[in-house]
Amino acid sequence: MSEPNAAMLIEDGRAKVNLTLRVVGRRADGYHDLDSLVAFADCADRLSLKPGSELRLVTAGPLAQACGEPADNLVLKAAQLLTQRVPGLRVGEFTLHKVLPVAAGIGGGSADAAAALRLLARANGLAMNDSRLIEAAQKTGADVPVCLASRACVMTGVGETLVPLAFPKLPCVMVNAGIPVATRDVFETLGVQKGELRVGVADVIEARGWPEEGASIGDWIEAIAAGGNDLEAAARRVQPVISEVLSSLAAADGAGLARMSGSGGTCFAVFENDAAGRRASQKIQLEHPQWWVHAGTLS
Repeated sequence: MSEPNAAMLIEDGRAKVNLTLRVVGRRADGYHDLDSLVAFADCADRLSLKPGSELRLVTAGPLAQACGEPADNLVLKAAQLLTQRVPGLRVGEFTLHKVLPVAAGIGGGSADAAAALRLLARANGLAMNDSRLIEAAQKTGADVPVCLASRACVMTGVGETLVPLAFPKLPCVMVNAGIPVATRDVFETLGVQKGELRVGVADVIEARGWPEEGASIGDWIEAIAAGGNDLEAAARRVQPVISEVLSSLAAADGAGLARMSGSGGTCFAVFENDAAGRRASQKIQLEHPQWWVHAGTLS
């Protein structure tokens, strides 16, 4: 039950965008090693916590039905993992207002789980660098640690190594055709075997250089364009509509580049200015009213 006088706590679960994504290889334990430039969008699910003695989750919002059963939600998984590590953890009732598409390559579930951990940290006076909080994030899912901080960074390994970057506000348009894309299916289509290394040793050792603080948006677009997403071709085979989404974004006036995020199927284009992004989003939404379209910024 919720405590009648307990203050409601609120956190946003911001969408994660993989601006670049390289699959370095696959470990003997089956996990894939990645190298990814990650930023966060200004669209987000909203999660609230009413502190109380009972751990519960209620879903609401336009995409609440897509969340599935509350018992299977990563919000509760993250909370349960933290309660196992922090004796006497104060929990309560979560309410998730779901607006981000699911199975979409933008870490919606992971962002929600990370928001839950931040809320529980606030409710219990835990520091964000508390090792128990970080361990709970890692055990919940590979994308949860990067979503915990929700700031631009280079993410490597299986998501546990994060190097923050000085990243500008980058105008973007994000598009999803509304068809879930299972991460497992995409990796199976990619077909990397256990113990296989997909890049040369020199490529692994050599770190990609990113623009320094104060660099222009054009410099960042050029640097991002030099990379790619190793999962894009496999995701297109799993769900061909991704090719149509990418074509629509690439054809937009002012688009610096168009690419898929994560394992799909959300795709994005980056622009030199906000006005070009807004015009592009309006055109795409008019042509494809059934698609999820967001114009905003990455940071």
